[in-house]
Amino acid sequence: MGMECVVSFRAEDPTWSAIRTRIESAGGTVQMRMIDGMPAFPDEEPAVDWRELRVSLGGGMLTLRRELGRMRVIIWGTADEALKRDQQTLAQACADVGGGFVA
Repeated sequence: MGMECVVSFRAEDPTWSAIRTRIESAGGTVQMRMIDGMPAFPDEEPAVDWRELRVSLGGGMLTLRRELGRMRVIIWGTADEALKRDQQTLAQACADVGGGFVA
């Protein structure tokens, strides 16, 4: 079972590049694992119309699903505290660069 944070946006969704830059500027490291169900290189950039990313911030793998006006940051229910912190970091980065809020 997954646990998710939902980030809602009042305007346009942020780009992946802006989200990644926000995390890296705070000292984090992001590695791409999958783009829309296909394996990806760690530094690969998704197309602008991506729907689902699997990324790692070091604590494990997180899923980022883009929907109309929001993004879902999903981890497994058995996640440890490090992965839960990574989930919050990713969700907050999305909210910060997209002018949104975490629900």
